[in-house]
Amino acid sequence: MDAPTPNYMFDPSEKPSRDLFEVPLIVATDESVKGYGCLVDDPAKFDIEIVQWPAQGWRPIDANTGDEAGYVEGTFRCDWKGDILYGVNEAVNGNYVLGWSTDPQTASAEAQTEPRNKVLLWHMNYHPDGGQLFFPLDNKPFVVPVALPGDDLKPEKVVAFWADGSKGLYIHPGIWHEGIFPVEDQQRFLDRQGKVHARVSCDIGEEFGVYLSVPLQLT
Repeated sequence: MDAPTPNYMFDPSEKPSRDLFEVPLIVATDESVKGYGCLVDDPAKFDIEIVQWPAQGWRPIDANTGDEAGYVEGTFRCDWKGDILYGVNEAVNGNYVLGWSTDPQTASAEAQTEPRNKVLLWHMNYHPDGGQLFFPLDNKPFVVPVALPGDDLKPEKVVAFWADGSKGLYIHPGIWHEGIFPVEDQQRFLDRQGKVHARVSCDIGEEFGVYLSVPLQLT
C-alpha cells in the first residue's frame, strides 16, 4: 500500500491537544553541527551533495549516471500569522503549516494570543536524494530542528540548532528536519536542495502522541 502524502496546509484546530516534548536548543557552531551538516559563509561557493540513484538489484548503477538531476533553489519564506507559523518554499512550490506557538485547539491565525518563544512541531521529513542549504537573506537569527539519519526517529533524537544569521546552515542527505523557524516575525532564506526532491515524512503527533516543543530563544 502506498504511504499517504502528508497534508501540509490545514487549520491547526484539526489537530488535537497533545503533551509537549521539549527539544534541546544548541548554538550552531562548526563543531556542534558536525554529523548533521556544516555552516556556510558564501552560498555562491558551496555545492550540495547529490546522492546517486540506488541500484535495484545486484547490477550496479553505471558510473557518472543516476546523480545528474542537480539541484533547485529559490526563496524560503517564513511568516507568523497570529499563533501559527507558515512556510513557503519557492524552490519546490511548497506551502506549509510549520507549527504553532500554543495549543492548536485554541491557536489563532488572526491574532497573537501567546508569546512566540517556541514552535510546537507536528512533523519532520528527510530527503534521501540530496542535501539542503538554508542561507538567511535578512541576517537575522533562526532555528532549525534536526535528527540524524535512520527511519527509527524518536522525539529524544531531535535537537534544534540556533544560528545567529551571519551564516547559512547546510544539512546532509538523510538528515531529519523541518522548515526554518524565524526568531522574529518573518524571515527569508535562500533554499537549495536536490531537484528530485524525494521526501520521507514522519507525523510526530500521530506516531508518538506528542508535539515537539522547539524553543526560539537561548536561555
